Amino acid sequence: MVSRRAMLVSPVALLAARAIGAAGGKMVLAMHQNTSAGAGYRKSLEGWSRAGIKYAELTASLLDEFLKTNSLAAARRILTDLGLTPVCFACGVLGLWEPNPNHVAALESFKKRCEMAAALGLRRIYSPTTTREKFTADAYKAGVDNMRQVGEIAKQFQMTAMAEFVRTSSFISTLTTLLNLTRAAAHPNVAPLFDCYHFWSGLNKLEDLDLVRPGEIGHVHFQDVPDMPRELLDTTSRFIPGDGIAPLVRILRTLAEKGYAGALSVELFLPRFQQGDPFEVAREIRQKAESVMRQAGVT
Repeated sequence: MVSRRAMLVSPVALLAARAIGAAGGKMVLAMHQNTSAGAGYRKSLEGWSRAGIKYAELTASLLDEFLKTNSLAAARRILTDLGLTPVCFACGVLGLWEPNPNHVAALESFKKRCEMAAALGLRRIYSPTTTREKFTADAYKAGVDNMRQVGEIAKQFQMTAMAEFVRTSSFISTLTTLLNLTRAAAHPNVAPLFDCYHFWSGLNKLEDLDLVRPGEIGHVHFQDVPDMPRELLDTTSRFIPGDGIAPLVRILRTLAEKGYAGALSVELFLPRFQQGDPFEVAREIRQKAESVMRQAGVT
């Protein structure tokens, strides 16, 4: 078990979180460890740091592999030594949001992940809505209760739990549905995660962003959408921001108007990114993504 002292956010991490959140509509570029999954926990972070990346989104899968031979304290030291601020944690726990027979077990797993994330100085944690099961209207009432239960666990660790809408989900696939559920849950430790790829490639309209309330979005995943039939899109068909057709400048400007001042985390799945040199991948992403951010006036 992690001690109470370890669960509390360190002064350094707290100051960094405040700096991100107080940027007055400005945003910072971050890298999601899914983008460099093949490099592992340490090497992904080392490569990104060499490329000038300052903010990182961690994944449970890479952390678990690292912990087979190392400690959480060692994982945190790597971040500190490299000057990287962890901005979010992909907990790897599914079945948190939709009603399902494994929900109690999912909550227990989520609690353990919150404990790990808190020990690393994190304040944000998320899980996607990837289910393909069939649901009725009543399932959404249960979904609201599930969000409140997740929020209560996150609250114990001074964290914000976020649901990510996924374009292929049979439960929450759009921004509007996610906003409706998080608002109905009305839990201070639950927030929507906005993913640029799932938004523009899915059943959303640009006008849906106007529905977002000031300060409502908890975290943002930053990717582009290729110019191809949407029916052919899949998990791997995500481009570096600026290489596709999504109206990212307009999206970022609207998010800034809505008060979002946090990380834009680049999450990609193409093998050329995941198996590539983390330094070279991050350098290319930084050059292109920061150009889009400058155009949007959010840097």
